[in-house]
Amino acid sequence: MPSNDDDLFRLEMADVTPIKPDGRADPGKPQRKDSIREQLRRAAAVDDRRDNNPLTVPEQVEPIGPLDIIGVKKNGVQEGVYRKLRLGKYEAQDSLDLHRVRLMDARNQVHQFLTRAHENSLRAVLISHGKGLHSERPGFLKSYVMHWLHESQLVLAYHTAPANRGGTGATFVLIRKNSQARQRNREFFMEAGKNNR
Repeated sequence: MPSNDDDLFRLEMADVTPIKPDGRADPGKPQRKDSIREQLRRAAAVDDRRDNNPLTVPEQVEPIGPLDIIGVKKNGVQEGVYRKLRLGKYEAQDSLDLHRVRLMDARNQVHQFLTRAHENSLRAVLISHGKGLHSERPGFLKSYVMHWLHESQLVLAYHTAPANRGGTGATFVLIRKNSQARQRNREFFMEAGKNNR
């Protein structure tokens, strides 16, 4: 009679032939799936390393009401230029429609849109963000778009569009001139100055 558990085990297994290794990987214990929060955290960490988008997505931004009229003129913008923007006198040279676009996708689209407008020397563009009147959080996307426009170095001024161009669901944006456009401007005024002598 075996004296302990080890001896008993050996006795029971005496006629068992060990399985030969066949080169397959041992899966071990099944791994626990990451929670959604862990997946998002990991994705954010990867995105942060590759993300060149300077627009931020804080948990909260200044809330803008769906029907609020917004106007911001940054330093260096002449009053006449801003008045023209405010009155919708500029023709939108390009437009971006963000209706039914998720927040992070909207952030990327706004950044790409502003960058492209700046690179192409566009003066005025239109962003249609909607009002969000009937959404769970009215004015949610509109509030973030205003935050991004304020944050962007490519934006000189912005104002709620006239009623016939989207009203409080859209914003006219005045784009900063790129270096080539500024150089052309300087040359134009230098030439005009010479001709006036």
